[in-house]
Amino acid sequence: MNKQIAIVSVLLIALGIILGAFGAHGLKQVVSPEKVASFEVGVRYQIYHGIALLILSLNASKIEGTLKVFLALILGGILFFSGSIYLLALNDLFGADLSFLGPLTPVGGVLMIAGWGVLVRQLLKMK
Repeated sequence: MNKQIAIVSVLLIALGIILGAFGAHGLKQVVSPEKVASFEVGVRYQIYHGIALLILSLNASKIEGTLKVFLALILGGILFFSGSIYLLALNDLFGADLSFLGPLTPVGGVLMIAGWGVLVRQLLKMK
């Protein structure tokens, strides 16, 4: 087990639950339904990847070298993908134009895909 990655993954999941509750209860009164739905996508991806990291951290000895690369790519992906979605969904509340963050969303998606690609490569190498 990799304790640090397990802790990071549990924190990601907990933060995702908090943000999900905020989106479900706090945002519905202040932003459009489309922005709430977008916010929820960010939450879903964050929680999914948090769960994946937790599972992998519990099996760290089998993929030790790859796990840190996977973690870096997934965290970067969550930051860019989910983070930009959160900020864009809250754009109206900030009173600032955050549309320049839009291109970060697909960059985050590519980082997550790259992380999964690194993991697939490692799994293919295993006997």
